[in-house]
Amino acid sequence: MNKSLIGCAAGIVSAVTFGMNPLFGLPLYKENIGPASVLFYRFFFASIMLAVYMLITRKSFRFDLKLLPHVFAGGILLALTCLAWFCSFRIMDSGIGATIMFVYPIMVAAIMIAGFKEKLTLKIVVSAICALAGVAVLCRPGEGATVNAPGIIYALLSALFYAVYIVILKVTRLKTMLPETLTFCTMALGALVFLVLLRFGADLQMLRTWSAFGNALGVAFFPSLLSFLLIAVAVKYIGATRSAILGALEPMTAVVIGIAVFSEKFTWALLAGIILILSSVVIVICGKEQKDPSAPLSENN
Repeated sequence: MNKSLIGCAAGIVSAVTFGMNPLFGLPLYKENIGPASVLFYRFFFASIMLAVYMLITRKSFRFDLKLLPHVFAGGILLALTCLAWFCSFRIMDSGIGATIMFVYPIMVAAIMIAGFKEKLTLKIVVSAICALAGVAVLCRPGEGATVNAPGIIYALLSALFYAVYIVILKVTRLKTMLPETLTFCTMALGALVFLVLLRFGADLQMLRTWSAFGNALGVAFFPSLLSFLLIAVAVKYIGATRSAILGALEPMTAVVIGIAVFSEKFTWALLAGIILILSSVVIVICGKEQKDPSAPLSENN
């Protein structure tokens, strides 16, 4: 199969599964499980699942120790992405937060263009505009929505952390690692970060019901293990910018789940937002793969 198609497929599935956060996360919050505990279970269970898969399929856990600083940075960045995002929608309207957070494709493009001389094409510009417009329509705030400076800062930080993570996947030798090995290491490091925040387990809230345990497994598998594993595949094959733009499917998936599962109202505005996002995805898929701007740097990273 064409590598570009593989990359686009991986990016689409990564975005869709990441958009499943509300499906499993909201029930956990309703059971009064705090954010740090939820995020610990998310990363911990994801790393356990992936470790079992790697043992069964005999995937190697080994990697060049020279990559350890980059691996460590990746784990920290993913943990901070999730933590900042949660802090944002805890104190501000989630629709506004989602719109602000989705500036990360613009950040990715800016970093790649300014720092690594990636060529800005008309298709990338048009697809980014369609994606941003679609997300803005989908995530517009309702009446009485709360907006505040700390919430905006948290959302921007979440976007920045994720943008930097996507870029380092592309421009460092992390792209030489097996996606499974990379994702396992970053998930395990993320779990360690939240364990430290929970005072090494002293403040960890237990999963006291089977439904809580099931939702914890769900949030670990779909928006964590699958999403972060496949974004590594997508960046490897289609580049950082195109992979980031495909992330517009994340809020679209959350909206569809809200309508189908949580009985939220469907409107013509939502349909318009979905059409804009799907248009951006089609443009990305039809776009030609660019020459890897980081290739000359790979030996030095």
